[in-house]
Amino acid sequence: KYLLFKDLGPNDLPTLKQLTTNEICKVWAGTSKYIRKQLLEKKAVDIGIGTFALVLVHAKVGEDKVLPVERPVFQLCRFMKKFYKLKCAKTKIPKETPFCQLDFHQIGADIHFRPEIVEQCIHETLLFFAGAIQGKREVEFFFR
Repeated sequence: KYLLFKDLGPNDLPTLKQLTTNEICKVWAGTSKYIRKQLLEKKAVDIGIGTFALVLVHAKVGEDKVLPVERPVFQLCRFMKKFYKLKCAKTKIPKETPFCQLDFHQIGADIHFRPEIVEQCIHETLLFFAGAIQGKREVEFFFR
């Protein structure tokens, strides 16, 4: 649903047009908090365009010591990579990692928004992000 065959028009993002920048940021702050909580529980979170997860990496400490560390990563879904011809660092999320979807009810309850508004705001922001990728525009999209 994020593979765009045409440019986005003004009517494609009605919820984002109605929300203030502060409200959109509040939705994404709540989403970030939800994702962080799931990562702390060792779960991967699919947000539609990709997945957040923890992977084990080995950090070099000193001359000859290695320390295993869990690092959060984002793995863009293969359809997005292929459709938009993107090159991404290859990251393998361990197969034994449990996956979950965003819980719009939980996020909405935490930030005092209706779940439908949270879901639409996230969906339209990801559509906007896909439009930026399609147009080869530089985008800064970060999570706390």
